[in-house]
Amino acid sequence: MRKIKKGDDVIVITGKDKGKKGTVLRTIGTERLLVQGINSVRKHQKPNPSTGVTGGIISKEMSIHISNVAIYNFTLKKADRVGFRLDSNDKKVRFFKATDELIEV
Repeated sequence: MRKIKKGDDVIVITGKDKGKKGTVLRTIGTERLLVQGINSVRKHQKPNPSTGVTGGIISKEMSIHISNVAIYNFTLKKADRVGFRLDSNDKKVRFFKATDELIEV
């Protein structure tokens, strides 16, 4: 089980987008995340008439390393750490370390 998953709300803790919040759109491999509105770059794109793609300069989100983000705790309104434990049904669950609350996705 991963500490940060798709659908989690995260906050950037280092880099050019420090302090911005976003939702994880997907995970790429074991170490990279695609976060909505984070690490946005402008990219030159060639037109492709056969697929209907127009050319020009487009803005898209690039991946960010998992160590540069932390999960966002809405009760504390700041970044938090993630822990694991077994619930009453012996199922592994995630929880916020600071408030001891379960993380619901």
